[in-house]
Amino acid sequence: MVVGAAILADGRLLAAQRAEPPHMAGGWELPGGKVDPGESDEDALVRECHEELAVKVRLVRRVGGDWRLSERAVLRVWTAELAEGEPQALEHLQLRWLTPSELYTVTWLPGDRPVIDHLAAQVLT
Repeated sequence: MVVGAAILADGRLLAAQRAEPPHMAGGWELPGGKVDPGESDEDALVRECHEELAVKVRLVRRVGGDWRLSERAVLRVWTAELAEGEPQALEHLQLRWLTPSELYTVTWLPGDRPVIDHLAAQVLT
C-alpha cells in the first residue's frame, strides 16, 4: 500500500520532483510513501510528509478510491492542509506549488497522473 498527500494551500497543489530511483528521478509526484506493517494509512501519510517535507499535515478527505499503480501496489490519496511548518525538499530534487493552470506544466509520474486529472476536475476548479 502506498499513500499520497494532495497538500493544498491558497488554491495551489504541492508537487514534489523525485530524486530516486533512477527510472523515476525527475518525475513529479504527490508526497507520500509506503505504509509500514501495523501502521494505518493515515498515520503513514502523516509520517511520510514529516520525513519528506519536515511538516505536519492535517488530512482532510480521501480522494477517489484505490488507484492501481501495479499488480501489487495500490495508491490511496488524501487532500491535506499544512498544520505546521513550511515544506522543504528533504528527499526530493525540488518542490513546487502549482496553480490549477500550472498542473500540467510538470511531468507527473504515470501512477500519479490519474489522481492529478481527478484533482483538476473535482477539487482544484
